[in-house]
Amino acid sequence: MNGRITEVRGVPGFNDFGAYGDYKDKAFDAKIQILREGKYTPAVAVAVMDHQGTRIYSSQAVIASKQLFPFDFTLGWGNGRLGKRPLSSTGESFGLELFTDPRQWLRDAKAFGGIQFSPSERFSLMAEYSPIDYHRQTTDPAQPRYFTEQVPSRFNFGLRAKPTRWSEIDVTYQRGNRLGVNFSVAFDIGRPMIPIYDSPYREGAEHRSDPLSDRIAASLAASGFSDIGVNSDGITLQIRAQNDRYFFTPRAVEVILEVVAPRIPDTVDYLHIQMTENGIPVVDFVTTRTGLAMLSSGEIGRDRFFELSTFRTDEDRPYVEKTVHRRWLDYEVKPVLETFLNDPSGFFKYRFGLTGRVSAHPWKGGSLVVGAEGYPLNTVSTSNTPLSIPVRSDIVEYKKEDVALGRLLFEQIHKTPSPLLYGRVAAGLLEVEYAGVDAEIALPILNGRFLAGIGGSAVRKREPGNPFGLISGKDYYTGFANGRLNIPEADLWIDVKAGRFLAGDEGGRMTVSKSVNGVVLSAWYSVTDTSKFTDPFNRGYHDKGISVEIPIRLFLGRDSRTTYRYALSPWTRDVGQDVDHYRTLFDTIGRNAGIWLDKERKDIFLIGRK
Repeated sequence: MNGRITEVRGVPGFNDFGAYGDYKDKAFDAKIQILREGKYTPAVAVAVMDHQGTRIYSSQAVIASKQLFPFDFTLGWGNGRLGKRPLSSTGESFGLELFTDPRQWLRDAKAFGGIQFSPSERFSLMAEYSPIDYHRQTTDPAQPRYFTEQVPSRFNFGLRAKPTRWSEIDVTYQRGNRLGVNFSVAFDIGRPMIPIYDSPYREGAEHRSDPLSDRIAASLAASGFSDIGVNSDGITLQIRAQNDRYFFTPRAVEVILEVVAPRIPDTVDYLHIQMTENGIPVVDFVTTRTGLAMLSSGEIGRDRFFELSTFRTDEDRPYVEKTVHRRWLDYEVKPVLETFLNDPSGFFKYRFGLTGRVSAHPWKGGSLVVGAEGYPLNTVSTSNTPLSIPVRSDIVEYKKEDVALGRLLFEQIHKTPSPLLYGRVAAGLLEVEYAGVDAEIALPILNGRFLAGIGGSAVRKREPGNPFGLISGKDYYTGFANGRLNIPEADLWIDVKAGRFLAGDEGGRMTVSKSVNGVVLSAWYSVTDTSKFTDPFNRGYHDKGISVEIPIRLFLGRDSRTTYRYALSPWTRDVGQDVDHYRTLFDTIGRNAGIWLDKERKDIFLIGRK
């Protein structure tokens, strides 16, 4: 999958807004392999390019490729830009003629192909045949300016060099009259830029005579844990701790095992580790002292060790009540970049600054959250006016502020064991634009394969420029039935929410998220009844967007739970909108659902080093 923005130089995007610059077109492409390459058979893939909207550069193609070292051969058949005629605009709907009208696709399609010669991993020569009739692409804004006649050649040639394993330089000669140079950088998603290493705890000689509970608590506090409790009834050693450092829960459990293994008394038969979040049990891990000792000495492997161990998620009360190293206050400061694209007054606008959060935790599950943000670099503005039901199309009034009180809320989370049920309620300044009450409940089903829940908000719009001001008469409410399907076998989960959105439009939204070593890629799409909108921009519109969430651990050389999120979605539409939640129960449960832990526990001694 890839997204792209094409700029047509010398062709104005808007006649009335010179600041916008040249014409720009956004597109999304997807390619999926349907047959793997065999010894005698080629790989076969289907590509869908620019399938929605203006479809200026749209095409759907079937592609076959085969490697006969040192050559790679490609042959394809595609319509649209690659075919006999350009495809028409589809507006908000999808155009997939390859699937909806394959006979017409076949009549419109033309052949294309290429050869790549790679005598080494660092050097390649390329040649391709392009069927594109540039002079007949009448929907392309570039055609009347640059392609009034047929191009001199349908053949393109290129040279590719890879000076390093992560960089690539391409030099091309295209259409018989154009020379091109391209430099690109490739990287593995989720692979740390700096290898992650957390120094093991080394106990000072002066502490070795301390009571066992004090020794374990001190070692865990120095290893990135808080709210620590240690207790033993002579048979079971019970440890309670909150993970403040490690991105993956299994890695946090591993660290505790490393700390406890050399200190566990011979009289103890079992070890019970309970991970908590603000006093609420999240995950319980139970194993035997004998199994841990045999694993540490190498007498048994991980498979046998996990036969003697188990993860549980159904506890609602801490096993150890008395704790030390309690974190009553928590804080976070991180840089943030937001972009505002494609406004008529200027294509690219942005704001860059810092967001800060301070959280107080007075009791189990309770949090008082204060969030502030400041943007010394802020170019956000718009020439658009708010639409008929402006629940988000007036967001620029809030985003253009250089300093803002983003949140001021109290939140309470509760968990019950039978049935295993989570509840959350939050009240206050919920986000930069809305204040009110937000609540939800969530129920894991089939060991967390499914999550089901309901939720909703009753909010009033905040007054721009006034941290505590509210606008009378601007009241809104939402109500949703929520669902999540967890597919840990593919590191994938699918969220569905159906109900009433902020503007009163009813319908649903689907979000698909894929995790790659902790980096989460998401895409969403909504379908709602837009008949209540009176403006043409919201009517028939479908809210959509993509986002990436990146763990900071990839750049630090040490573990961390902090993540950065960047999203691309329209700011100036009101369809399919919801409150920007401080957190949701589905994400609170997250990868601590039983089905995820069952998958990850076999990697417990590897996941922290990926």
